Amino acid sequence: MKQITTVGIVLNRTEFGEADRIITMLTPEYGKLRLMARGVRREKSKLAGGIELFSVSDITFVKGRGEIYMLISSRLQKHYASIVQDINRTLLGYELTRTLHRATEDELEPMYFKLLQDTYEALDNSLVPLQLISTWFSAQILQLAGHKPSLQSDENGDKLQQKRSYDFNFDHMIFINDDDGRFNSNHIKFLRLLFSSTDPQILARIQDSTVWLSDLSPIVQTMLKTQIRI
Repeated sequence: MKQITTVGIVLNRTEFGEADRIITMLTPEYGKLRLMARGVRREKSKLAGGIELFSVSDITFVKGRGEIYMLISSRLQKHYASIVQDINRTLLGYELTRTLHRATEDELEPMYFKLLQDTYEALDNSLVPLQLISTWFSAQILQLAGHKPSLQSDENGDKLQQKRSYDFNFDHMIFINDDDGRFNSNHIKFLRLLFSSTDPQILARIQDSTVWLSDLSPIVQTMLKTQIRI
């Protein structure tokens, strides 16, 4: 039976029988995998230490019955220990991991693995605000799913202007001209960065980023709820 080796991140763990677990892992090559970890709950299990939450692990598996594979070996490649030392970062980590799991199908592009890995890197850094991580993560999920808002032109197709004020139309995912609108060019510039490949640890260094976030976070979260079923 052919053994396959890859890297993975734990999305979900379900108790099975007296000592086993079914582990759902996200991998760059194979998308989501459901793996049976035999005896992993026993005290001397060699598998347990390699399938920790908030970690990247090297795993080896073989095809089992149906859609569940058999986990043969596991070894921690990197554990983001600082996440679990802060209850708020731990809770957000759980929430974002569940969101990615619910919002995606089994066959995933490698970018989803990178997204979750980058999210853990940011959560592991106490200098990166939690609101920034959550908002950036939501923007990345939207972009990967093909629901990026229009950030270059308004509802009329005209280029967004520096001295204009705008509101946002969620039905069409576009900014609309509004003299009393809540958003200006600085908001839009920061929103472009949230939807780009810019690392949240870099975004955290931008002056006044928390100011723009307080206004932008609610609309990004609303986009996520209206465009993606989770």
